[in-house]
Amino acid sequence: MLTLAQAQTILATALTHATANGFKPLAVAVIDARGAQKAFAAQDGTSLKRGEIALGKAQGAVALGLGSRALHKMAQERPYFIEAATHAVGGLLVPVPGGVLVRDAAGELLGAVGISGGTSDNDEAAATAGIAAAGLHADTGA
Repeated sequence: MLTLAQAQTILATALTHATANGFKPLAVAVIDARGAQKAFAAQDGTSLKRGEIALGKAQGAVALGLGSRALHKMAQERPYFIEAATHAVGGLLVPVPGGVLVRDAAGELLGAVGISGGTSDNDEAAATAGIAAAGLHADTGA
């Protein structure tokens, strides 16, 4: 189970990583394996819907069991599938990098982190930094 303490570590470290590297303001959503929100924050200056995009990256990753980098590739190769899957999960699927699965040492799915605000690569880098700081493993779908 993803604990609140782990989620808070992921969140804080992702934001620290973004600030230290000069990323644009980010929104960060951390969810557990059920899809329930564990932690959320939006830095000052994020645009209006970044939180919803971050949550969509995390929710989509958990819903399909794939990091959003894999979902992005799938969207390019099989756009009708991603469109149907997005509909099936109530629209909460954003198939671009920045949605990273959180796994324990045994590979068990604990949840996901979704980040939006910077480039997709920067969003993903902040997520993986946060996950590593919590002593967990990031699965980007690469």
